[in-house]
Amino acid sequence: MGIYWHPQCFRCSSCKHPIRDTEFTLLGTDLYHKLCYKEPHHPKCDVCLQFIPTNSCGLIEYRAHPFWGQKYCPLHEEDRTPRCCSCEKMEPRNTKYMSLGDGRSLCMECLGSAVMDTGECQPLYHSIRDYYEGMNMKLDQQIPMLLVEWQALNEAMEGESKGPHHMPETRGLCLSEEQTVSSILRRPRIGGNRLLDMRTQPQKLTRICEVTAILVLYGLPRLLTGSILAHELMHGWLCLKGFRKLNAEIEGGICQVMSYLWLESEILPSSSRHAQPSSSYASSSSSSYPPTSSKKGGISHTENKLGEFFMHQIANDTSRAYGDGFRTAYAAVNKYGLRQTLNHIRLTGGFPV
Repeated sequence: MGIYWHPQCFRCSSCKHPIRDTEFTLLGTDLYHKLCYKEPHHPKCDVCLQFIPTNSCGLIEYRAHPFWGQKYCPLHEEDRTPRCCSCEKMEPRNTKYMSLGDGRSLCMECLGSAVMDTGECQPLYHSIRDYYEGMNMKLDQQIPMLLVEWQALNEAMEGESKGPHHMPETRGLCLSEEQTVSSILRRPRIGGNRLLDMRTQPQKLTRICEVTAILVLYGLPRLLTGSILAHELMHGWLCLKGFRKLNAEIEGGICQVMSYLWLESEILPSSSRHAQPSSSYASSSSSSYPPTSSKKGGISHTENKLGEFFMHQIANDTSRAYGDGFRTAYAAVNKYGLRQTLNHIRLTGGFPV
């Protein structure tokens, strides 16, 4: 360094002991043992809790979740490390995730507000129907709603010969065919890191209107379950109101807008909401609506953060129907209002520009 030192003065800025190694780290004018520098400055993996290794080029390479900022070694994407099916966080080695028994895992934070059976989901479903009614979008028919397992949802989707378009990873379904599905009758109990004693019941669904039923995957947090219900209910509303068969980007996009606006109504104070798209379908005498939270005293910080993540997922979806469709639909609703956007869709089958 171009300076003369007493050996006892050549000390680590961290541990204060003399540096006697042949290699050391220099940060500005501060000296460090290599290990003393590594501990506070070298990133650790949030999954295995070890220092993230360097790659073949000697560079520190890691992956990071775009919302949560969780950093982890690239190999964890291939070593079957469990990832929460709701918030997408990877499972740290020192925590437990709940196995839902169908290949899905749920972190403890998401489990805290998870909706586990059909009866438990009914108040949430009714509150979302009230949300639609508050926007002057009342559904004239009572559409049955069931909470189902992954296998039952897939079987119902395979039995649907026609109907709305769905995501590659479907978590909800608006049925138009008559089917028999297995619904979750009783909330399972927790045993270790698994769910036990789940009671299901086969239920024959008979179509009494253009929409047979709405199915939603069980075991998801309240806000995610609600956003799925808001999306699927929009499929039902479009069908019941006689909208022509729409392409995937139009129908998927406007359904995602309803999901996004419902989430917004749950997690944002009324003064922060986008009043124009949220209330513009309501009549002139009703320009606002109450929040639909089913929890007294509002929601917790953890649940609020989850809601922000679900909104982030919708806004940043990369698919054509649910990503590009949402962004085009949301821009139209922000510009023209929900009523005018829906009227334009009815007349033309597309969004106003």
